[in-house]
Amino acid sequence: MKRIILLMLFTFTTITACATITSRSEEVLRFPFKADSGKSWRYISDRVMGGVSEGEVEMHQDGEKVFARLTGNVSTENRGGFIQLNSSSSWFNRPVMIQSLRNSAKDGKKLNGVRLNVRGNGETYYIFIQTNETRSVSDHYRASFVADNDWGMIELPFDQFVRKRTNFDGSDITIDTKLEAKNIRGFGIVAYGRDFTADLSVSTVDFYY
Repeated sequence: MKRIILLMLFTFTTITACATITSRSEEVLRFPFKADSGKSWRYISDRVMGGVSEGEVEMHQDGEKVFARLTGNVSTENRGGFIQLNSSSSWFNRPVMIQSLRNSAKDGKKLNGVRLNVRGNGETYYIFIQTNETRSVSDHYRASFVADNDWGMIELPFDQFVRKRTNFDGSDITIDTKLEAKNIRGFGIVAYGRDFTADLSVSTVDFYY
């Protein structure tokens, strides 16, 4: 297995998010990880808010498969509790994936959910999504999945995502709003919420109609 790119704490790199349309019984926007091109993804941990979780993201290649691997130790000390691989739109960075989602509505059709090809250590992980309506990093839509030892596709319909906002005391409140793909401005693949060892690999991110 070939290691391609190392993402260190708080550093930025580029990973492919080439938008293509493929077919798997429906139209799909596919964003595979690749070594030679891409738009910005970044590693983020709770250290930006005083936490002590440790981790990193590395790019690997195994045969023709290229994948990002998120590893580390998640700690809830100091009101922390996450490490993540994130792609977000800002004034200085406009990832192809995020821009494609904003322009995804067509012919009266809307994207219905997301699929990821993943492999992990049997733990529960999350997708955190920020939209035009969410007000801070603690305000986001989330859905969970389990990543087993073998590669497999997990599917998360958008109607399973729940909007949560974390209060200053660490408690969560649920906000009754609906996730719309065209409003997405940030997408995080996250190890979150408890003390554990994270080891999660992702080779593709697909959005389906």
